[in-house]
Amino acid sequence: MMSMMFMSGIAACCLYGLFHLWYGGRGKPLTADEVEHYMQILDGLTADKEGRHLLGSLRALALADDGDEFVMQNLVRHRAKALYPPGYDFGDDPRAADRRYGRAIMPHLLRFGSLPVFVARRSGSFIEPEGADAWHYVAMVRYRSRRDFLRFAIHVARNDIDMHKWAALEKTHVFPVKPMLSLIFVRGLVAVLLALLVLAVSLL
Repeated sequence: MMSMMFMSGIAACCLYGLFHLWYGGRGKPLTADEVEHYMQILDGLTADKEGRHLLGSLRALALADDGDEFVMQNLVRHRAKALYPPGYDFGDDPRAADRRYGRAIMPHLLRFGSLPVFVARRSGSFIEPEGADAWHYVAMVRYRSRRDFLRFAIHVARNDIDMHKWAALEKTHVFPVKPMLSLIFVRGLVAVLLALLVLAVSLL
């Protein structure tokens, strides 16, 4: 039993090491040359007015890079009907378009060590300034780095995935945040799950 537990522990440590490498979160900031390289690629992939409007904001985000992981806060309001470019027949349900976008981006997020950490529908109102937007839901996505965010954006643009997002959204407010206090412990959760797996194997 001790031998089995020892071998399972070694395997779990190796798996955690691989997870740690993939999940990352500490790296070197983007250089100015890297930013220009990624922005040139995105500029060549962006044809619509909405996308070109975002390139300046994306450049500013990249130039402020510190190399560390961050969370992107997304406030979302759906259109009354989805608005796809001419020639695309995906229907006019904005929520279906948004789900289509969410499913399509997951492989690209995971490829770069990123993932949604919190998604919630609005369930009412409380303190609200006059003229505030009536957001439908909030989503928080953890990115391994701003470098990986740019790589993710390039893959999304190359595969025409973002058209589902803009078809679905009437308005959105997106900005990066750095947690001051968080009870979302992804690294700790993975470690606990692997420890439980080792315990379960040792009890077989």
